[in-house]
This record gives sequence, structure tokens and C-alpha cells, in this order.
Amino acid sequence: MDEEQLQEIRNHLLKMREEVLIEAEKAYAASQSLGKDGVPDIGDMSSNSYNQEVLMNLSEAQRSRVHDIDAALERMDKGVYGLCARCEEEIPARRMEVRPFSRYCVDCKSEVEKFGE
Repeated sequence: MDEEQLQEIRNHLLKMREEVLIEAEKAYAASQSLGKDGVPDIGDMSSNSYNQEVLMNLSEAQRSRVHDIDAALERMDKGVYGLCARCEEEIPARRMEVRPFSRYCVDCKSEVEKFGE
């Protein structure tokens, strides 16, 4: 990849990161307002508890996404962006387009999921 392509990908990753953080902020605000619209009955409390749990899990997924994006940006800085962290071969461009924060080629990703790192 040339410098221009890397800069374009970096901008895309930074935009993705910003979007995830905005989503997380909205989810947090929504979780804080649950159950504060009057006197809740037992059904409301159960529903609110479930909704807060879903929002907390979403927050975990968002933290994971930000971590993946930050790791991709770090790989760019080190000059190893687009190389598989396991086999060190170039990750196909199509995969990097779909998941610009990919660390592994498809084959290695399958192996990592089966057997762990």
C-alpha cells in the first residue's frame, strides 16, 4: 500500500472509532435514563433491568471495536498494517476493505478461532 492509501484507511479507521464512541455515549445516556420516568411496576423494573444489561453488553462490544481500531492504527505506525499477525503474509485487500482492522488472514483467523493463539 502506498502512503495515500494508508492515509485514506487511517482516516476511515478514525471515523469508525469516533462513530463507536458516539454510539457508546448514547447507549450510556440511555441506560442512565431507564426507569426514571415515574413509578415503575414490577414489569417495568424487569424490562429496565434487561435493557440495561443489553446496553452494558453493547458497551463491551464497543470497547472491543475501539481496541481493534486502535491496534490497527498502531500496526500502521509500525509499518506492519495489512500483514497477518500469525503467518506474516499480506492480508487480501478485499478482507482489509471489509474489516480494515483485521489482524489475520482468513486461514489464520480460522485457526485462531479453533485453537486459540
